[in-house]
Amino acid sequence: MATRKSTPPTSAADFLPARRTLPALKSAAAECRGCPLYLTATQTVFGEGSASARVMFVGEQPGDSEDRQGRPFVGPAGKLFDRALSEAGVAREDAYVTNAVKHFKFEQRGKARLHKKPGAGEIGACMPWLRAEIELIKPEILVLLGATAAQALFGAQFRITQQRGKPLSSELAGLVIATAHPSSVLRAPDAEARESAFRELVADLKLVAKALKKRAR
Repeated sequence: MATRKSTPPTSAADFLPARRTLPALKSAAAECRGCPLYLTATQTVFGEGSASARVMFVGEQPGDSEDRQGRPFVGPAGKLFDRALSEAGVAREDAYVTNAVKHFKFEQRGKARLHKKPGAGEIGACMPWLRAEIELIKPEILVLLGATAAQALFGAQFRITQQRGKPLSSELAGLVIATAHPSSVLRAPDAEARESAFRELVADLKLVAKALKKRAR
């Protein structure tokens, strides 16, 4: 059972279970009150995949579809992500997918709930869950999707434009690389730009596929 403190919690650390398994972490995360985002989100959206996954993908936060379904990467960006994985030769069922922040942060506009970027305090408060996932899974390859995920682990100075697709030195995994978040492909201004952005994402994921094959020998 997770330890509760008498003072108001300020991070997910107050809710981590003593026994660390993926089911235990997911169950404990469902009760997380480590930051105010739980007040408006439908539910916690924890990571999904095998504890023995060789590659782990980390995004920013769940979107509207993920918040309603309780699963990561199932909305429009998730479907594009699946297509990119397929073209690159990476099987999603062999991967673990999660987000740096486990609750959906949004701005209400009429009936629509528009994505709102999580702040540094919210990212920091949620970090114990991500750290626990990484420590438990011990992925061979860790892929950071987008600036928020990369900055959560490497600091605010990290720039996707400068480090994209390059091996990053870290104790987190044998190979750590950063690439664009699939949602950024959807935000491209026109069809041509979206196709170009998609091809760049696939190219980065092909590096992951190549590394997986190389490490399997």
